[in-house]
Amino acid sequence: MPKTRRGPNDRSNSEERLKKTIRHMEAAEIAKEYAPAKDLAGIEKKNEQRAKSIEELEKEINAAENLGLKGYL
Repeated sequence: MPKTRRGPNDRSNSEERLKKTIRHMEAAEIAKEYAPAKDLAGIEKKNEQRAKSIEELEKEINAAENLGLKGYL
């Protein structure tokens, strides 16, 4: 199997990625109500990572808007 190389981060879909991450975070919060106790720590850890991603995506989107690059990134 050939090795695959990761390309540069595609910033053209930052807004869609932000919306998707928020939806996943909300779904995980709902799932916590029904999840077994052993899975709660994993769900919370993943949501912490999602919260950090959301902050970074918001910063990225705001920076692009401030530079007047909306639609070009």
